[in-house]
Amino acid sequence: MATGSARLERWAWYSVALNAGLAAAHALVALASGSLAVTAELAHNVVDLASAAAVLVGLKLATRHSERFPYGLHKVENVIAAGVAGLVFLTAYEIGRQSLSGPTTSVEVDPWMVAMVLITAITPLAFGHFELRVARAGNSPALLADAREYRVHAASTGLVLAALLATAVDLPLDRIAASLIVVVVAKVGWDLLADAMRVLLDASLDRGTMDRISRTITADPAVSEVKWVTGRNAGRFRFVEAGVAIRAPDLEAVEAAIHRIEATVQAAVPHVDRVVIQVEPPTSPHLRYAVPLADAAGGLSEHFGRAGQFAIVTVRRSDGAVESREVVANPHRDIARGKGLRVAEWLVARKVDVVVTREALYGKAPAHVLGEAGIDLIVTDATTLAEVFARRT
Repeated sequence: MATGSARLERWAWYSVALNAGLAAAHALVALASGSLAVTAELAHNVVDLASAAAVLVGLKLATRHSERFPYGLHKVENVIAAGVAGLVFLTAYEIGRQSLSGPTTSVEVDPWMVAMVLITAITPLAFGHFELRVARAGNSPALLADAREYRVHAASTGLVLAALLATAVDLPLDRIAASLIVVVVAKVGWDLLADAMRVLLDASLDRGTMDRISRTITADPAVSEVKWVTGRNAGRFRFVEAGVAIRAPDLEAVEAAIHRIEATVQAAVPHVDRVVIQVEPPTSPHLRYAVPLADAAGGLSEHFGRAGQFAIVTVRRSDGAVESREVVANPHRDIARGKGLRVAEWLVARKVDVVVTREALYGKAPAHVLGEAGIDLIVTDATTLAEVFARRT
């Protein structure tokens, strides 16, 4: 995390330096040309310089923890992004005011001015492209806001360039260009503010990320049911909570499953700072049984790993009534060694609750795998599937 933060801070310093250079260049052109559009862009540069400095401060504060802020200051970045939006709105207002009510002045245009404005349009566009990649890789909202602002800067400077070129051929487009800059700047300000407020108001993570988290938790062999999943952003980091029903033989196994799930989610989803798993009782109205079969007609197999098929039977908890039955081929029947262990792992992945078998598995590897997953193992002397469930009603 420290290396990633250092990289983000380094790019924030680059941004401060670039904005200072752009402001100096536009100040020189504005003084020499008298252009209202260039002056408006200079005001834009000054605001960008202030916001870049604010982004740098936000990045330095965001990863700090203290007794008063035990969850960190991650949202400082979002506060900074909202502040950048406010400065953008201020810039739009000032440019609009100048374009509508400012004094009319003559504009002088020389080739060096056009060249300098062209450079100040291309440079931030290129810088913003690379800064955007760094911001997305680091999931930094403050740096992301700064990178998007460079796109707006390139567009507004392009309008300035068009105004200067038009003036050079006696087309008075200076005020029109300044007015168009207002629209461009205000739009980016709104987008930045909307993104920042979603996080500050604890809006949920996007649906794709939530689905990935839910799938990751469900895939754990000890999880029998995912009750709920919530997630939120705080700055560049994500916080996840979930309520799950866990099958495990004892408290130690439950705790091991919780730690495993938390680590798996953090590995599967980038920028997750904390995962909190709450264990809840199962509420599913059904139990899933797995029974090794010798044939599709329902005769029970004498062997667990070498069974040709397995019946997966769904039974209501309330009265033991069978709701559905599915016969599936044993995918590990023909492997040379360890077929019983592989079958046990396969049944765990299928989220069965109970295994009924004629073969005594106690003390063997399959029984250990099933027990670790909290799956009940029942040894029966029944010879048919119908007999197994007739005895349980």
